[in-house]
Amino acid sequence: MTSDPQVIHNEAENRYELRSGDEVLGFAEYRPAGQALLFSHTEIDPAHEGKGLGSRLVRGALDDARAQGREVVPMCPFVAGFIREHREYVDLVQPGQRGVFGL
Repeated sequence: MTSDPQVIHNEAENRYELRSGDEVLGFAEYRPAGQALLFSHTEIDPAHEGKGLGSRLVRGALDDARAQGREVVPMCPFVAGFIREHREYVDLVQPGQRGVFGL
C-alpha cells in the first residue's frame, strides 16, 4: 500500500471501495432498495487480508449510509457480524430486519 486507505463510494458500481491510491484493496457491494442499501457481498484482496481492512471498509460504508440518512440490510455475513460487534450501527438496520440478523 502506497497511501493510507480511503473508503470511496462508487455509486456507478453500487459499491463502496477501499482504495490505496489507484489500487482497490476491497469492496462492499450493495443494492439500493428505496431508502435502504442491501449489502450483499464484501471482499478484501487476499494479499491484504488479516489487516483489519474489511472492518475499515464496512465502518466507512455504514458511516456514509448514516450521513445520507439511509437504512441498511446486512445480507452479507461480514457486514451483519460487524454490526453485531459494533452495536452503535444497529440503528441503521431496518427495524423489521433486526431480528433476522440477530440484532
